Amino acid sequence: MGKGLIRQDKTCLNCNYMVEERFCPNCGQENTETRKSFYHIFSHFFKDFTHYDNAFWRTIYNLLFKPAVLSKAFMSGKRLYYLDPIRLYIFISFITFFIISVFPNEIEDIKTSSKEKSLSQTNIPSIDSLHIEERGIDGLTKMGMISQENNDTIKKLLKETKEINSKGIINLGFENINELDSLQKNGADNIEVNSVKNYVLKKWLTIEEELTEEEIFERFSESFSHNLPKVLFIYMPIFAFILWLFNNKKKYYYFDHAIFTLHYFSFLLIMILVIFFIGKLKPLLSMSPVLGWVHFSLKTLGILFMFYYFFPAHRLFYGDKFFLSFIKSALVYFINLFVFSVILVLFSLLTYLNLK
Repeated sequence: MGKGLIRQDKTCLNCNYMVEERFCPNCGQENTETRKSFYHIFSHFFKDFTHYDNAFWRTIYNLLFKPAVLSKAFMSGKRLYYLDPIRLYIFISFITFFIISVFPNEIEDIKTSSKEKSLSQTNIPSIDSLHIEERGIDGLTKMGMISQENNDTIKKLLKETKEINSKGIINLGFENINELDSLQKNGADNIEVNSVKNYVLKKWLTIEEELTEEEIFERFSESFSHNLPKVLFIYMPIFAFILWLFNNKKKYYYFDHAIFTLHYFSFLLIMILVIFFIGKLKPLLSMSPVLGWVHFSLKTLGILFMFYYFFPAHRLFYGDKFFLSFIKSALVYFINLFVFSVILVLFSLLTYLNLK
């Protein structure tokens, strides 16, 4: 039952009917105050999934340990006993990516630990930061302050440092945009002035000139993780379409494959969250070799279970014989793996080129 404060005005906000008690006798809307706290909104959102007949926990249990049961139940008409597939996927997707975004990632941990370490130690400047030139090294050698052997060693280090600093994340064959523009003006054979390649090269070089490698990696990771849920959501219709191609089109409509896909992707997101938490236990479980093996085993089992789950789910949902189901499952699985990999590469490139 509702716990909000009942409005003093007895007129229903939805249908203007007179409300004597808590609920409108005409439309059923609760006649409570419309302004809610954040706690009320969040708790109402969570209870909406969990309060009725333990449907939430029943759905999660069957999703994890009984492949295809939810999809078959939904298609057979049992649509109140378990959570709706779309609402289930949206809820799990929100929880998964929210929790992952809240926890600090390994990059931030490494940066924090390196800063603490640098504060506790004496700062020793690098060779490159001292702006030492080869001429100066030769002068120190003539004065007898350093030996010829040390002279050669320092020159070698200087050369290697300059080579490292001159390289970007990926060597595109150009130092900067000015070099690219110069080649275009001089009519270089391998450069097309108005090509897509030219646009990508310019964007790439601009990013490498304006941002450090650390900033690029940090912003790329943030943008990639922020937009990945959208990529998964967009990819689901493609996954369902590939299922449609390999199964009986008279017996199963595209809608049936979409329901199966929603449940399968919900399972994958839960497993991603589980493996994420297992990964966060690494510092604790690495305290001894035995616990380290336990951590490695749990993570490996989680990944293998993600891979294995699709095969029994496919066989149980579509009702094919074992060998036929295995062949079809393998084809569907590896085609999707290839297509998704291509989409992921394109998405990564697009994310990189749109860094700000």
